[in-house]
Amino acid sequence: MVGKFESNKDLVQELTASGAQRVGKIASLITGTVAEVAREIGEFLTDAIEMREAAAAARRDAERDAAFVDTETEFVDLDAPVADDFGARAAFAEPVVGDKAPADDDKAPATDNKAPVTGEQA
Repeated sequence: MVGKFESNKDLVQELTASGAQRVGKIASLITGTVAEVAREIGEFLTDAIEMREAAAAARRDAERDAAFVDTETEFVDLDAPVADDFGARAAFAEPVVGDKAPADDDKAPATDNKAPVTGEQA
């Protein structure tokens, strides 16, 4: 049979080994947690930097757009009548008495006893 001293020694030995293993696991958990926290903080700071850069780019774009709007711009009246390339009247112009629509191969109709206008003369 095992004596009381040897029994106590085995108990202390097992408790010490078990405690050391537990402390090691706890330290490993703490180390892993600290690493994960550091990684999350780093990703958060990266996101903040990217958002700051995006906001600065948006401000620059807005300033550039505002500068473009402030420059002198020539406006074109899109409602103004425009004759087509062949010298014919605009499609929305009021017809004149005696006018007829020219065929594709005809010259534009003559008005006021003037010579007809062709595409090359227009």
